[in-house]
Amino acid sequence: MADKQVVSKSVSYKTATEDDEGQRLDNYLARILKGVPRSMLYRILRKGEVRVNKGRVNPSYKIKAGDSIRIPPVTVTEGPVTIPSSNLHLVQDLKDRILFENEDLLVVDKPAGLAAHGGSGIEFGLIESLRALKPEQRFMELAHRLDKETSGCLIVAKRRSALRNLHEQFRQRIVKKRYLTLVPGKWDRRVQLVDAPLVRNELKSGERMVMVNVKDGAPSSTGYDVVEFLNGATLMAAMPHTGRTHQIRVHSAYVKHPVGGDEKYGDKEFNARLKEIGLKRMFLHAAKITFLDPKDNTVLKVEAPLPPELQAAVEALRIKKDEE
Repeated sequence: MADKQVVSKSVSYKTATEDDEGQRLDNYLARILKGVPRSMLYRILRKGEVRVNKGRVNPSYKIKAGDSIRIPPVTVTEGPVTIPSSNLHLVQDLKDRILFENEDLLVVDKPAGLAAHGGSGIEFGLIESLRALKPEQRFMELAHRLDKETSGCLIVAKRRSALRNLHEQFRQRIVKKRYLTLVPGKWDRRVQLVDAPLVRNELKSGERMVMVNVKDGAPSSTGYDVVEFLNGATLMAAMPHTGRTHQIRVHSAYVKHPVGGDEKYGDKEFNARLKEIGLKRMFLHAAKITFLDPKDNTVLKVEAPLPPELQAAVEALRIKKDEE
């Protein structure tokens, strides 16, 4: 719990260092103003109380070394950051979910239901949780993202130099990811690659949807391998060759085998069937990630075991298949 609160009575200015370069402004503020709710951070940003080089900027502004950042008077919580009780059950065991760690980075097995980072409407995500659990670690940033309902391997950089190196590996497609997913029907083994351009659209409701658009979409491709045929379903391995938003989910739906439990792009009947056997989440798990250690370029391969609820769904459909 927090010890006490201190109210900053005057405006302060901070000069961004090389370690800060490339970080989003909202994430920078969350790191230096520990204990201040995200809602307050976005409010002072919207009101223009935070300035960079004397100008107003968006929360997504990428900081540059040497930037002068104006910090308005705010209430800051001293002591360890308090994790909101609504997320407590998801973050208490994060230390036990660290799959690999060295001085430059760590790989954590992200649980489903926990967002990768806080944002609009989400006070606390995985990265904020790790910072709360490791207050001695000065720098911690996500090297990439996973959807809130996706579990599995997620890389977190502990040094700015490592983050830059990892971002470059993602750009050059050096990083290889292998997901496991459960889809309806029997997958045709001849379909080993889905190459379909994707475009992001925002509906009038504000919901974000990703769609295949051959004319205007960004190049996107995903490799697929059959792992096991089950009762009315197929356990698949999906290997995204590009890193588009919702890529596996949209590509799977595009070939009429949507990800099980996906409420946005999925099949309602299949989702209902999965709920009947006890699965209450989307079946998408980042099971393996392979990349180069930023320090010495050795190959690192990290795997996250299939969560019990996903394994149980596979077992239930496997039993039903054996009973046929």
